[in-house]
Amino acid sequence: MNAPHQPYLGMILKGYPRISETFISNEILLLEKMGFPIHLFSMRQPRENFTHQSVARIRAGVDYLPETLLRPLPRLLYHNCLLASQRPAAYARAFKTALQRFLRTRKSATLKHLFQAGYLVRCLMPAHPSMHLHAHFAHSPASVAMFASILSGLPFSFTAHAKDIYTSDPRQLREKMALAKFVVTCTEYNRRYLKTLFDGNPRPIHRVYHGIDTELFSQNPDNFAKPEKPYRILTVARLIAKKGLPTVYRALKLLKDKGVVFKHTLIGDGEDRQKILAVIENLGLAAHCSWLGTQSHDVVLEHYKQAHLFVLGCEIAPNGDRDGIPNVLFESMAMGVPVVATHVSAIPELVDNGKTGLLVGPGQPQQLVEAMHKMLVEDVLRTRVIPAARQRVMQDFDNKQLIKGLAEIFIAEGIKPTGYSMEQGAWSMGHGA
Repeated sequence: MNAPHQPYLGMILKGYPRISETFISNEILLLEKMGFPIHLFSMRQPRENFTHQSVARIRAGVDYLPETLLRPLPRLLYHNCLLASQRPAAYARAFKTALQRFLRTRKSATLKHLFQAGYLVRCLMPAHPSMHLHAHFAHSPASVAMFASILSGLPFSFTAHAKDIYTSDPRQLREKMALAKFVVTCTEYNRRYLKTLFDGNPRPIHRVYHGIDTELFSQNPDNFAKPEKPYRILTVARLIAKKGLPTVYRALKLLKDKGVVFKHTLIGDGEDRQKILAVIENLGLAAHCSWLGTQSHDVVLEHYKQAHLFVLGCEIAPNGDRDGIPNVLFESMAMGVPVVATHVSAIPELVDNGKTGLLVGPGQPQQLVEAMHKMLVEDVLRTRVIPAARQRVMQDFDNKQLIKGLAEIFIAEGIKPTGYSMEQGAWSMGHGA
């Protein structure tokens, strides 16, 4: 636990820990190593029965907010009423903001976020009176951070990622941006979109890529050799609409019809599980495709080592949801597995078509299968793309280097890490390791 007088980062998270949000736990761990004191406030209890190894190395304390509105309502009301009596002007401002937001969208979640923020300020923050609130995701965590800021007078900021940007009501998102000290987002595509929402807003919008742990995802020398049949094709993705998995399987059906012998492995889980498994069955691909569900990094690494090709069919979902840059593309490229994907959202910021991978249009199985077949059989292409893709990740997307940009943003806001040094522009990462 951090000393009460020491300024620190109070991070508000949707859930902690979460298997699908390794990039957040990596960020927390790296910031701790740089000397930033951190405390976590999670809106949900863990929902998986295992975590990645990096989570065990995080020292930050964590408090969990009441998850729902109904069952803990008496407790939430009690603490919010006490807070309202202690800080009537601040609570009136927060309640007015919540009422305006509720009238825009008619979503009861707005009231829940206000009550969660009141509970946070009344019950959890007194032990840590000096902090900067930073939320991961622009939807509910940023809402709680915004209300907690109004109630406490402390500054807040947030990192916007993907779904939270494009499925949020633009009016609600614009309001959060106006109240925040600054906004961080993980792609240039996102940054340009956010600027259009609030053109002229003096609040800075910073682009900081997540990157990956390049030491964990090391090169696989065997992938430079000519692949042997059956070709091993890999997809790691959540089973949701924006991943374009039906397009991937329609492309695999076309690959099968060409007489190409392959084995495809899908790792991941999600709300569309039954739909995706039905697609596999209906296309007659059950003998060629396997689904492994959610797996740990160790298991995923072994599949990267065996894969000849990584494929992902990202698209914009009907509700506007879309990816930023899926971390699995960084991982595949670092592991020497060539990627075939789509030119959706910020993916072209990583994958340079024809140089570090192949990109096709979303929802185009014929284009996808042609690119997959080309990457599998053209040795000259593979020997050119694989090392170039790995070099791209190692040079530009090492999270230990990228974290320095985020650290400098926090320092500019007065959050000073302990035990760090900056000499000739180089950070010392040894503190707290």
